[in-house]
Amino acid sequence: MPDTEKPDGSQSGDADSSSGGGLWNAIRGLFEDDADTSLRAQLEEAIDEHEDEAARNGGEEADGSDLSSAEVVMLKNLLHFSEHDADDVAIPRSEIIAIDAAASWDEMVAAFAEHGISRMPVYQGQLDEVIGMMHIKDVFAYLASGEKPPEEWSTLMRQPLYVPQARGAMDVLADMRARRTHLAIVVDEFSGTDGIITIEDLVEEIVGEIEDEHDDDPIEHLIEVNPGMWDADARAELDDVAEKVGDKQLAEVEQPVDTLGGLAFLLAEEVPQPGAVLDHPSGWKIEVMEGDETHVTRLRLHAPPEAGDDEDE
Repeated sequence: MPDTEKPDGSQSGDADSSSGGGLWNAIRGLFEDDADTSLRAQLEEAIDEHEDEAARNGGEEADGSDLSSAEVVMLKNLLHFSEHDADDVAIPRSEIIAIDAAASWDEMVAAFAEHGISRMPVYQGQLDEVIGMMHIKDVFAYLASGEKPPEEWSTLMRQPLYVPQARGAMDVLADMRARRTHLAIVVDEFSGTDGIITIEDLVEEIVGEIEDEHDDDPIEHLIEVNPGMWDADARAELDDVAEKVGDKQLAEVEQPVDTLGGLAFLLAEEVPQPGAVLDHPSGWKIEVMEGDETHVTRLRLHAPPEAGDDEDE
């Protein structure tokens, strides 16, 4: 039977085809709501209602649901993507794999082979002086042909994108597309190297972690070795640590610190050396297990004593 037009201009067949599509119907209805509410807020409200409905169904999607749970997660990530800046999504300085321009061709090739990456920043003397990047395609062309590489392999360098910490993630993505480059160097207020961003890092903010055959197995950043004692990687996120040990006070820091290593630096007011024991206001003690003059790598958390432990028996 052909669709018939209703007095409001809609088609009867449209209503039938959209029945059961709770989230899509909600999104369509957004445009009839109060115009003072932003479209972003309305979309988030519709998604929250969809998730609440799924929760009431025991985590199962409602019959006839327009979007899968994975699609809903990506929609939420996309709505919040513009809230991130370059500093939020960057690989931190301590994890950057780079090569000195003074290194030999063989050393540069070995670095690519060891780390399984496709792009590598090139610096001059120190990491704060990034002068370009090497792409594995330019290296492989010489390896495959057997042709002798140039004496100054740095002549093969390409120019990365340089972005300030505060530049929005959405803007960085647009810059990468415009410049047709997949690597950005994040610089701090003193023009030093703060981190790097790849196109993969930006995409992962929307779709979640993307792992390939070169990625190592996930590293456990926090391990309980004894009751009340935890071994931790300095890169462990404070929010994750606080949740796992069951004490939110560990993550309550006024300064812009995200990692356990950053917290140790903040408490010591310098780079703490192995053996140092730092007191946290919550009563936790942070012991530095491994590190060097520039940063810490491993820490040990000691839980505060129970209130009763200090009382005389």
